[in-house]
Amino acid sequence: MKPKILIDADGCPVVDLTVRTAREAGLECLILCDTSHVFDKPGAQTLVVSKGADSVDFALVNRVQRGDIVITQDYGLAAMCLSRGARVLRQDGLEYTADNMDALLMARHTAKKIRRSGGRLNGTSRRTKEEDRQFLRALRAIIAE
Repeated sequence: MKPKILIDADGCPVVDLTVRTAREAGLECLILCDTSHVFDKPGAQTLVVSKGADSVDFALVNRVQRGDIVITQDYGLAAMCLSRGARVLRQDGLEYTADNMDALLMARHTAKKIRRSGGRLNGTSRRTKEEDRQFLRALRAIIAE
């Protein structure tokens, strides 16, 4: 059975790249978003869920199956999808794995503690074409396996 690609689309800069790549590979693609971000992309099905903390994450986890490919920048969602046997890719091409997840979750926890105590962290930089190329290389490599 072919894997499907599930996209955590809220704030995702690679929706179009992912849908196009899924279509080229003949894979089913499901875009998940809440009511504040509605997508309509030819070649993909969109599932819109109600707004709420982690509502998209839970909808996605409930649909992911072993071997599926998930696109997300959310470490918590990535960890849940890994436990379900999915391959998980971040928008810059980093593949989340059991080997790097603990360090990523710890970094997220540390950043949250800094923000909670009133500290500030640098925001993300502007997305580059190189990040798009890295993402596409990583996605195509996973599909080819």
